[in-house]
Amino acid sequence: MSAHFDIVIVGGGHGGAQAALALRQQGFLGSVAIIGRETEPPYERPPLSKEYLAGEKPFERLYIRPPAFWAEKQIDMLLGLAVDQVDAEAKQLALSDGRSLGYGKLIWAAGGDPRRLSCPGGDLAGVHAVRTRADIDAVIAELPETEHVVVIGGGYIGLEAAAVLTKLGKRVTILEALPRVLARVAGTALSDFFATEHRAHGVDLRTDAQVTALEGDGRVSHVVLADGARMSCDLVIVGIGIIPSIGPLLAAGAKTGNGVEVDEYCRTSLPNVYAVGDCAAHTNGFADGAKHIAGEPQPYAATPWFWSNQYDLRLQTVGLSTGHEEAILRGDPATRSFSVIYLKQGRVIALDCVNMVRDYVQGRKLVEARLSPGKDALADAATPLKDLITS
Repeated sequence: MSAHFDIVIVGGGHGGAQAALALRQQGFLGSVAIIGRETEPPYERPPLSKEYLAGEKPFERLYIRPPAFWAEKQIDMLLGLAVDQVDAEAKQLALSDGRSLGYGKLIWAAGGDPRRLSCPGGDLAGVHAVRTRADIDAVIAELPETEHVVVIGGGYIGLEAAAVLTKLGKRVTILEALPRVLARVAGTALSDFFATEHRAHGVDLRTDAQVTALEGDGRVSHVVLADGARMSCDLVIVGIGIIPSIGPLLAAGAKTGNGVEVDEYCRTSLPNVYAVGDCAAHTNGFADGAKHIAGEPQPYAATPWFWSNQYDLRLQTVGLSTGHEEAILRGDPATRSFSVIYLKQGRVIALDCVNMVRDYVQGRKLVEARLSPGKDALADAATPLKDLITS
């Protein structure tokens, strides 16, 4: 007979950990288990490409809670395991070790897997992703023998890794297939600023650079580009996005798109199955599934936010700039302290703030209230954004 838990959370990352914490905070007293593919209890992933790679923060400081905390809260940790199959009708999971596990409700928080290179040589030794502790530990182990690192992908992961590796004294090349870095997540002003910063720190940053192959005798030694260029390297980091880890839900019949689709309460199309985090595609305006499970239904409407550290720069983002119609530059990028405010139909939908904490804190209220302040006032760095909140 299989084991059974009232709530099973698939995914030992931040999303899964927060779901378990929220359940207990909401007063849920039933049995809860977290299934995680890694052997580590839940830890923060953003510092992996920043302080952890740089050697500035030991791994123990990345734990979301001390390892003993989970047992104290009667949250069972089933680590080093994956879910191979979901039977939504029987409410049963088939685990990678051959066991089955029953659940009352299932929260899918499995996140995503790094997108791999599809070109020849993508599986050579010395080619690394940046997603888990094991990924970064593998990079760190190879750094003493590494002089030149090629980073494929000019998104945040690639730029953060490049900044750290440059500070560690490595020669770094960034290859971005699109015409500018951060093209999918930021406006031109921010892209240009970070490209300038990396080049000023000695990074060889190339845009419109299509990688066609990696070469090497068992280990990567060269990167080949579509224009015929062939560069030598000692190590390659691939940061080209993630693929949502939703295979078992897809096989079980869940409605999916760019992730598993959920409603405003984080419910999937499968009965008693919720999804949160990177694997979930929700339809709310900007859910808390834990509150819904605990008997206090409340639509999820948290304001999206993000941060990135590169060199001595701290970027703080609030809102989603996707689909913006206008970008207003607030301040001078040459001072290395400025903001970009994104508008859609005249309303503030997002801000990117570089070394500008005040704008981030005050601008958040503009985003949440969907306000439409005057453009001249938004562009005037001398006018505090809090003065525009009633506009």
